[in-house]
Amino acid sequence: MIFDSQDKTVTTDRLILRLFEEIDAAVVAKLCNNYNIYKNTLYLPFPYSIEDALSWMKHHKDNYNSNTSYEFAITDKESGKLYGAIALSNNQKFQQGELAYWVGEAFWGDGYATEAARAMVQFAFDEKNFHKVFARYFGSNPASGKVMEKIGMKKEGILIDHVKKDNHYEDLVYYGIVNQQNN
Repeated sequence: MIFDSQDKTVTTDRLILRLFEEIDAAVVAKLCNNYNIYKNTLYLPFPYSIEDALSWMKHHKDNYNSNTSYEFAITDKESGKLYGAIALSNNQKFQQGELAYWVGEAFWGDGYATEAARAMVQFAFDEKNFHKVFARYFGSNPASGKVMEKIGMKKEGILIDHVKKDNHYEDLVYYGIVNQQNN
């Protein structure tokens, strides 16, 4: 993982994680206007429009600059193709944050979420001095849990029937990882 503070990018073997730009709105809308993405995320609307994308991206740069959260586009290092999004909140008081991500369905199974998530945890620990990163997923979406396990997160618990999505209660499964160099 290479962090470029001037360009506000995180680079991995195959990916560049970068701030979203307005020009990305059409691709974001196309990727997110997918019921299979919607049903596995807590806050995405469905259907998903370009206006939804623009509204969502509107404060990303300010959030980054104020160290509130870091919302990045997951893009191909060579072609620049946008695969999805990854975000890390920053609770400065407790030196921890929540990791969240989505990847367009056409790119599921290619390891992009795992590669981006691993880089974001390293960014949190090495660049932002976090003590802990946590993440959660719907119990009905075990693939997201596999990403968390692959990057070294440990299961911390399950909140049973914790949220309601489409008139159906969902369990939230929590995972976390502690910065061992920061103990």
